[in-house]
Amino acid sequence: MIDRIDRQEPIFPIGTAAKILGVSVHTLRMYEREGLIIPYKKESNQRLFSKADIERIECIRRAINDSKISINGIKSIYSLIPCWEIINCSEEDRNNCKSYKSHGEPCWSFKHPGTVCAEKECRNCEVYNKYTQCGEIKELIKSISR
Repeated sequence: MIDRIDRQEPIFPIGTAAKILGVSVHTLRMYEREGLIIPYKKESNQRLFSKADIERIECIRRAINDSKISINGIKSIYSLIPCWEIINCSEEDRNNCKSYKSHGEPCWSFKHPGTVCAEKECRNCEVYNKYTQCGEIKELIKSISR
């Protein structure tokens, strides 16, 4: 059944997502505060998670538990995703972008005034959505190094 669900469709309430992942609701909220995830929020502020969100959190959990990477380490890895290449930022946008100049936070953690991303919702951005699984980030890094 879960295989037939659109990966991006936010359908799992935070409690259900926590049960699927075997973590506490508090842990999911902490990942959100730390900028590792961007759950969908209804007008009532209820958080909903998609299958892609679940995959991202599974990757985060493996990095923490199996690879012993800290949350700050994960944020640094996410900050290395070349968002400017993925969305084809102009040189001017790069010069105005805190994410381009930073190395400790993922691009979706920043506000982007004065750039092509200013009007984009990060949760819907290709940079955030395309790299939900650990292997995808590794493949991106490999492709850049060629």
